Amino acid sequence: MAKTTAVAVRSAWWARGPHAQTIWGRYGRARHLVSFEREILTTPDADDLVLDHMSGPADAPRVVLLHGLEGDSGAVYIQGLARGIAKAGMSATVLNFRSCARDARGKLIPNRRPRLYHSGDTKDVDFVVRTLEARDPRTPLLAVGVSLGGNVLLKWLGEQGARSPVEAAATISVPYDLAAASRHLERGFARFYAAHFLKPLKRKALDILRRFPRETEHINRDRIRFAQTLYAFDDYATAPLHGFHSATDYYSRSSSMRFLADIEVPTLCVSSEDDPFLPPAALRAARDHGSEDVRFAVNKWGGHAAFIWGRWPWRASYWAEDKVLGWLRSRPK
Repeated sequence: MAKTTAVAVRSAWWARGPHAQTIWGRYGRARHLVSFEREILTTPDADDLVLDHMSGPADAPRVVLLHGLEGDSGAVYIQGLARGIAKAGMSATVLNFRSCARDARGKLIPNRRPRLYHSGDTKDVDFVVRTLEARDPRTPLLAVGVSLGGNVLLKWLGEQGARSPVEAAATISVPYDLAAASRHLERGFARFYAAHFLKPLKRKALDILRRFPRETEHINRDRIRFAQTLYAFDDYATAPLHGFHSATDYYSRSSSMRFLADIEVPTLCVSSEDDPFLPPAALRAARDHGSEDVRFAVNKWGGHAAFIWGRWPWRASYWAEDKVLGWLRSRPK
């Protein structure tokens, strides 16, 4: 069973409650904290995979960063993590999931295959990690995933077991049970978040149908257009685009909960009990499923991928990111 550490740090007085935390964490943070060097890899299925690199000392560990749903290397939490990684004397590589990368003007870069990305797609992560390992076998590889990216990372770590090239990993605000998270986002104020994600997801899926009519003729455009929940979108778009029978099948096969027991790399999972994206019961179940190499740091507060504390907004700190960076610096064996 995974070890769990409870946390006693207080949240910022000016960002109390899960929604204040979550919304400030998305809209109130500083942006453009670091600069990256871009690389475009060609995947085994002839698509483009956009990486953003941040260099460090020659012998520094490299941290692979995985963003959340509809994020990219410009996401505020990725920028915050990257700045902390730079201060710690390490390098970083951000994997922009397919269809998520943006150009210098902020415009989305479309991918070249009739597909998008999803919470259980570990092939691209494996391809990137293996590529980095082959380029410099002496450089230690670490990894951090946030939200959806954390689910992908935990699933990949479980699939790899003792074969993982990554020496230590960490996640923040993972939706360990995708079905439970999807249902949770259909209730109360959480529907605001679902609606926020649905708009760009629908645009991307409809664009795929427009650009690849032959490959997507089995998909109903109107069902995607009028989907009102993330479950409906996943049922009508995510599942058929990526080879799942249904949203239920997608959630069952992709939830990281199933893979936690097989992780054999020191892994820290940071979560909050008030995460508006995940019911507390799912978090408790995840803590019970983790292997001895998985540790949970669970805060009573933090919202989703926020964890804001500090006396004043202009001097805010982000507890989860500090915790993760401390874990990576310690490089547990």
